[in-house]
Amino acid sequence: MFFVGDDWASDHHDLVVIDDAEKVLARARVLVGPDGITQFAETLARAAVKAAGRQHRRGSRSVEEQVADLDPDQVMVCIEVDHGPWVQALAATGYHVFGVDPLQAKRFRESFGSSGAKSDPGDALALAEMVRSRHHTLTEVGGDTAQVTAIKILARAHQRAVWDRTRYANRLRAALREYFPMILLICSEFNWSLHDRTVIGILMKAPTPDQAAKLTVRQLLPLLKRRQNKDAKAARIQQILRSSQLEVAPEIVQAYAINVAATVRTIVRVNDQITELEEQVGAHFSEHPDAEIYLSQPGVGLVVGARLCGEYGDDRTRFRSAKARRNFSQTSPITIQSGKSKIVCARAAGNDWLLDATFRQANAAILNDPYCYAYYRKQRDRGAEHNAALRQLANKLVGILHGCLARHQQYNPAIAWAHASISVAA
Repeated sequence: MFFVGDDWASDHHDLVVIDDAEKVLARARVLVGPDGITQFAETLARAAVKAAGRQHRRGSRSVEEQVADLDPDQVMVCIEVDHGPWVQALAATGYHVFGVDPLQAKRFRESFGSSGAKSDPGDALALAEMVRSRHHTLTEVGGDTAQVTAIKILARAHQRAVWDRTRYANRLRAALREYFPMILLICSEFNWSLHDRTVIGILMKAPTPDQAAKLTVRQLLPLLKRRQNKDAKAARIQQILRSSQLEVAPEIVQAYAINVAATVRTIVRVNDQITELEEQVGAHFSEHPDAEIYLSQPGVGLVVGARLCGEYGDDRTRFRSAKARRNFSQTSPITIQSGKSKIVCARAAGNDWLLDATFRQANAAILNDPYCYAYYRKQRDRGAEHNAALRQLANKLVGILHGCLARHQQYNPAIAWAHASISVAA
């Protein structure tokens, strides 16, 4: 076997190749792109020649025979990334590629010495030794289909747009609090978000309190399309907008109004992007063979299902147990024990995209599935706070999903909750 440590940068890769005896067979710095993949193969060939030559001197087969017998299945590559064209090209060649977390690689590298010295070739050597000694505990990449990778890209783009909208809404809230608090009162009374179409419509029509106070019910009604009790809500909004507030200097109001108008236009564009991406996510996810299994899970819709599917991938060998999937999801707790001290706490490092998706699933599940709500209430009755109880439910749901995917069956509450010791109200 040949073990390759690949320390990557934006314009090159540092490679170190070692064998089972930890002997360094080759070192190289290769380019990115197709030429780099060719250089990668040439580096392995030099390592094979060196290993074959050593064995030849011991009376083994000829050098030519050893090099000709080099099988990609004999090569294990360790790199601090699990996606991208480079990783896909290595996996397509037939190498076993292991993507490790940078923090995990750092901890392993520190075990080599306490001096704190660091270099790219040294990091590559540490990665090679890591895959040599611990490959059975690492997760191999490259088994996912192109279809699920596309779902992952679109789902992450959608979620990133949602987070961007939240950031802009927070900026909008801070500005409105300074000069136009009646908008925040409207959001609170009707339970609307700041990126709600009605709120955005009001701010586009009237970005200042004086302009908003002049809005009539007739002008407000078009902003309340497809809402119940439009007339009553329009009258109430008009009443709030005409209520008195603390005086703010006109120059300050005008400055804030310009700021708010720009932020509102940005939110409108982000809303359009979210809608477009949501349609694409749903279209791609619906065509995946596992879509029905994901959608059968409690609290899972098209977007959350696509995010779960994209982050887990569809390589059936990646998660050998429900525990492995839970650890990858960050939902399972960790125990920190030293002497008489023992602490059980939440995992802090892992796939945050996936953790967010599992929490969204759990939050929706307690509203729609009686078994999930009963399990959540059981944790709360034990004294767990809301977030802790939600994480425990998410951990349970990850295990249920793993069982469904392993057996290729849809969610069945009678099977999923058979040993949960919970009672569901009729």
